Amino acid sequence: MLQTFIETILPPIIAVCELIGIFVVAYSALHAFWEYLRTIFGKKNCNFKFELADGLASGLEFKMAAEILKTVLVRTISELVVLGAIILLRALLSVLIHFEIKSEKSKEPPSGEA
Repeated sequence: MLQTFIETILPPIIAVCELIGIFVVAYSALHAFWEYLRTIFGKKNCNFKFELADGLASGLEFKMAAEILKTVLVRTISELVVLGAIILLRALLSVLIHFEIKSEKSKEPPSGEA
């Protein structure tokens, strides 16, 4: 009974987590592109790379949450291997993006200087 309930309720929750991740990534990309255009044409100095990396990291967190929830539904070892590989790749991407964010922050001059 509990397993049937979980198998019924989990796929919509996973889909919502994945959709949220997609929307966060899409919004971040569009917003960063807008800031990029403002930087080029408006001569406004904006760190759009940091904003994009931060949005990508946030979106990946939602996608990873969906993948972790999928582990409950795994039935065979081959599904588990594929799911584990996906989680590993997304975790690696997340670490690389966080590293990029950290390096971008260290490049910025202190707020008192220009």
